[in-house]
Amino acid sequence: MVWLVMIGGGLGSGARYLIGRWAIQAFEPPFPYATLIVNVIGCFALGVLAQLAMTGTVTPEARTAVAAGFLGGFTTYSSFNQETIALFASGATGAAAANIAITLAGGLMAGLLGAALVRMLQS
Repeated sequence: MVWLVMIGGGLGSGARYLIGRWAIQAFEPPFPYATLIVNVIGCFALGVLAQLAMTGTVTPEARTAVAAGFLGGFTTYSSFNQETIALFASGATGAAAANIAITLAGGLMAGLLGAALVRMLQS
């Protein structure tokens, strides 16, 4: 199991890196769009995965490999933390507050939407 988590983590980290490179080109810094995007996508994916696991569609082993592995490597609380601190330190208080609000609300909504999507598709 640990090998599956490690492989998934590597793939998740690689995907996060690629989204980060894309976001830097697509959006204007200094707002941390890449971290926001991966964290909201990760919340959605974990909502889907958790709902699939609750209905027995996904095995506990697959859930662990994807949740702890891929999504653990893909999402990043530590980057969210440091980027928000940097926004506050640079005087961009509004952007820092927006990052906190959008990340928290967006992540919660994405997780709920992911679970709701699975319930809708399975009914």
